[in-house]
This record gives sequence, C-alpha cells and structure tokens, in this order.
Amino acid sequence: MSIKQHDPFQSNFDSLDEFADHISDVLKCPITIEDANHRLLAYSTHQDEIDPARISTIIGRRVPEKVINNLWKQGAIPALLQSREPIRVENINEIGLGNRVAISIWKNDEVLGFIWALEVYHKLQDSELILLKSAAKAAKNKLLQLQIRKNKKEERSQELFWKIITDHVKEADDVHMQFQQVQLTPPTLFSVLVFRFHQEITDDMERKLSYLLQTTQQVQVSLYTTDFNKLILLISLKNRSQPLQQCENFIEHFTKQTVERFNLSLADASSGNIYESLDCISKSYKEALTVLSIKKRFPKETQSIYTYQSLGIYQFLDVLLEKRQRDGFTNQTVEKLVSYDQKHQSNLVETIEIFLDRDQNLHEAAKALNIHINTLNYRLKRIQEIGELNLKNPNQKITLYLDIKLARYAESLHL
Repeated sequence: MSIKQHDPFQSNFDSLDEFADHISDVLKCPITIEDANHRLLAYSTHQDEIDPARISTIIGRRVPEKVINNLWKQGAIPALLQSREPIRVENINEIGLGNRVAISIWKNDEVLGFIWALEVYHKLQDSELILLKSAAKAAKNKLLQLQIRKNKKEERSQELFWKIITDHVKEADDVHMQFQQVQLTPPTLFSVLVFRFHQEITDDMERKLSYLLQTTQQVQVSLYTTDFNKLILLISLKNRSQPLQQCENFIEHFTKQTVERFNLSLADASSGNIYESLDCISKSYKEALTVLSIKKRFPKETQSIYTYQSLGIYQFLDVLLEKRQRDGFTNQTVEKLVSYDQKHQSNLVETIEIFLDRDQNLHEAAKALNIHINTLNYRLKRIQEIGELNLKNPNQKITLYLDIKLARYAESLHL
C-alpha cells in the first residue's frame, strides 16, 4: 500500500503538543515545533537524553539567539527557507546542539514554521524522513490558524503604534491603556529607532525584517511598523546603566544582519532619545527623524552617529539658524574666508572646518585634506590673519565652527 494510505498524521489532534507527541511516537525521537521566527509552539514529552539547545529552547519558549546564529552560519536555516525536503544538521558542540533533522512547514511559497527531530536514539532512515514530510504537511493547517491570530494582533499593534507616533494618543495613561487593549506590556525604558532602506519595503522584505526582529534577543521590540522605505521600531531597553550603548550596538547588529542574511542594504539608521514616560514615544520618533535628516545633510561628519543624544551641536542647527536669520547676523570671519576662497580658488573654509572637526588634531586634519602638515600650518596661519581669528580663543573657535555649519545647513535646505 502507498504511504498516503498509511499516513499516521491524517487524524485530528486537539493541540500541537498532542501532535508533537504523536510525531515523536511514530519516529521514536524527541520533537519540537517552531513558528517561522523560531518561537517554540509545541514539544514532545521526552526522556533525559536531550541536548542543552533543546532544554534552553523549552525553558525560554524560543530558540536561543546563539543557536540561530550558528544555524545561519552552518547553512541550515538558509536551506530550510529554500527547501521542502528534510535537512540534516550535524552535531555542534559549542552551542550544545546534537544531531537532528529539520523540515519546513510551507503554505504555498511561505514558510510557516519548522519541525525538529532529535536523532538521540537512532539516525532517521529514508522511510522515516518521508513520514517527517507527511507530518510537515499535516501541521500546515494548525500553523495557519495560529498565523491568522498572530497577523490580526500585529495589525492592531501597528495601528496602535501609528496612533502614538502621530500624536493621536498623547497622554501616558491613554497610551498605557492602549497597550493593555492589544495585550502588550508597555516598555519601562525605551527609544524609537528608524531604519531607512534604499527602496520601498515590500511584503517579502517586511517578512524578512520581522524575522530578524522576532529572533533578536539583544533588545525587546515592543512595536514596529513600516512607512514606505522606513522600518520604525519601539524598543524596550534592558540595560539601565548603558542604554545608549545598547541602542548603538543593536543598530549595528541589525544593520549587519539585514545584509548578511537577506542582502538588504540600509541607507541609514537612527535612534531618538531614551525615555521612561510613555507620552514621550512620539517625541523620540521625531528625534530619530531629525537624526536621519541631519545625517543626510552632513553625511561625512555624522557617518558614525546614530542616536539623537550623540548629535551634539547638530541638534540645535535649526534653532540657531532661525535666530541668525531673524537677527540678520553674519559672521565676518566666515565672510572674509569665503571671499578669499572665491577670489583665489583656495579652500580655507574647508580647511578650518575639517581642522575643527578633527578636534584640532594636525595629523588627522592633514590626512583628511590630503596635504602635508607644514601646508596645513601655513593655511591655519593665513586663516587667522585673513579672518582676524584667534584659534587659542575657544569662544571664537566655537562661534566660527557653528556659523560654518549653519551656512552649510542653510544651503542644504535650498537644494
């Protein structure tokens, strides 16, 4: 008789746990069933002969991030996202992972989840791998029901996030109540992050980005949504002693993973300030957008800046420019240097700006300008003479530096 006639997985099961136990009985090995983001949905009852990776997954209700990372490096997860056949994973001692076989659960061209069979007692034979494929097909409808509920919850969560960042829900108590309505725990220490991509975020891209957000364990992503080419996150920060560093580390980690795992190239990323009061979520979002705007106008100077707090003087350029324009003030030193550059095709303004950008480090400034230190010293002497500037006077230096930046900022607004 055919395998289909003897398919042991066509019966109805009350729960995924019961289904996992049945697969385990048929294949004689421990079983875990995960969703597409490696969150544990069900597992079979087991004897003592199980590996540390399985124990950690059961305790944490999700696959540990170090296990996921190793499975990506080893090629198992990329294979599971492409193939409908069982994938054998050999023992990886450093993460406590024993021999196992995995298979993806598919609906059309989308992976809904995975079944993992641990080869604790014996190596699965070809006939058993065929049965594992049947189990994956039978699991599809169960996972579809879970996905429908999950998608509805995500839609409600994204709608809530938009209400908050667009100031339709402002008061902290109202925000807290909205979180309760969608059955989410509000963050106690948070920041809003914005990742800007080179292209519009498609449905397929969003699924991949959601996978990265769901599997990361560096921060907790409380809410997320997309806006054309932007991915917007509300993250809950665990490290109260160094939350800014945690933000920056996550941005760098997430940026790296989008390229390595899915070849998605980011244009830029930013983070608003870190707050505790829920009525500051919108404020943090606007600050993150400000960081992106400044990075676009000053790409070289802000290349390594991601957070609003790290913007320094760039936070105040719009306010200072408004005052300068209102007062009709012009910095005569800047005007003299600009005039001299135009008349002699020189670059004294660029020289002093880079010199001050590099905190007056002669070697770094000369390298950035691609000139000899002696040449730089000569230019600095001419700058002080022409601009009637004393570089030993911090007040003069800071004012000059700000007005050069304001001139560039004003110019960028008219491009």
